[in-house]
Amino acid sequence: AMNFTDANFEEEVLNSDVPVLVDFWASWCPPCKMTEPLIDKLAQEYTGKVKIGKINVDQNPRTATVYGIKGVPTFITFKSGEIVEKRVAAQTEGQLREMLDAVLN
Repeated sequence: AMNFTDANFEEEVLNSDVPVLVDFWASWCPPCKMTEPLIDKLAQEYTGKVKIGKINVDQNPRTATVYGIKGVPTFITFKSGEIVEKRVAAQTEGQLREMLDAVLN
């Protein structure tokens, strides 16, 4: 999975030519830690179809504020710079696949 930051978010996410799944997370968040292996697994599986990455909300407060992140983890899918779907709280692999498949259709 990629690491998104305040500095690269516009280029990597909003200007991406493929859909993007962003995992807004924090180092102190146990559900975020549980989701990490899933994100890495899906990132490999969807290579070339969907860009998958994480952004640490504590280190990148500007982006977290822009997207109104109140709880972590929060997952947002983007297509052509627009939000397709936003889910707050830990997601199962199946739920994340739903989000990915929806953004591909």
